[in-house]
Order: sequence, then C-alpha cells, then structure tokens
Amino acid sequence: METGSVRTEESAPGEPVWTGLPPGLLRMRRLLLVVWLGLLAIAVGLLLALFAGPGWAAFALLPLALVAWGWRMLGRNWRSWRYAERADDLLISRGVLWREETVVPYGRMQLVEVTSGPLERHFGLASVQLHTAAAATDACIPGLDPAEAERLRDRLTELGEARSAGL
Repeated sequence: METGSVRTEESAPGEPVWTGLPPGLLRMRRLLLVVWLGLLAIAVGLLLALFAGPGWAAFALLPLALVAWGWRMLGRNWRSWRYAERADDLLISRGVLWREETVVPYGRMQLVEVTSGPLERHFGLASVQLHTAAAATDACIPGLDPAEAERLRDRLTELGEARSAGL
C-alpha cells in the first residue's frame, strides 16, 4: 500500500505496520556520493596526469567504480530502514548485514525533536530524534517528509506524556 512518497508494507493481523523512508533520502545520498567521488576522480586524475604521467591518470577511474558499488549499497541501506507505531512503543528497524531493531516505549521518551540541516531542507527532508532516559535507547528516523516528521513528533510526544502520566 502506498502512502504519498512513503511505502508501507502490508502485514498480517497482530503484526506491526511498517513504514519505509521516502525516496528523497535515497536521492540526496546518491547525489552526495556522485558529487564527492566525482570530484575525487577529477582531482586524482589531474594530479596523476601532472606528476606521474598520463598513463597513471587511468587510476582516476577507481573512484568511479566506487560510485557504482556505493549506488547499489545506498539503495539496499535505504530499503532496510523502516518504522512502526504500535500501541505502547515505536519500532525502528534498519541494517542490511546486521539487522538492528530498536524498541522505544512511549513512556520512556523524554524528548522528541525534529531536525533538518541545510542539505536536508533543500531536498525537503527532516529527521526525528528520540531521546530517552537511557542513552543506549536513543533513536533516530532520518529522511522523513517534514510534515510526517512533525506529525510523528506530535503523536510520540502526546503518547509519551499519556504513558508517563499513567493514563
């Protein structure tokens, strides 16, 4: 089932409904990959051509090979990120090789903040950072649509206040 730019996976009854990250995060990360490794390839090529000879400039193609590999890895990483809102807690799952699932009980949340740096704002993205009493359970959901990030912040804050008050 599609919800705007966020993909949501159907789940069996009793299973959490997972929501993936919007594709804007993947576009931003891939653009950064191409820009930085492209600049590295140009710099390496120019330096090798000037100081070692034109034959050595072919080694500038190595960063471009990293672009192809990194492009695929960024896609796999992006697809691995998802979150689910349950009755008593928030689940965050991520990771390709080492799968990591974080469970943040609403009653343990002390602070929920939405951040968006200049690059994220340019791509229309925001991150939700969850802070709890135990630093090990702090969690972050990157690359959300700003409206979804604010909705999630407001909902988590409301649920956290209700749980900590014992309602």
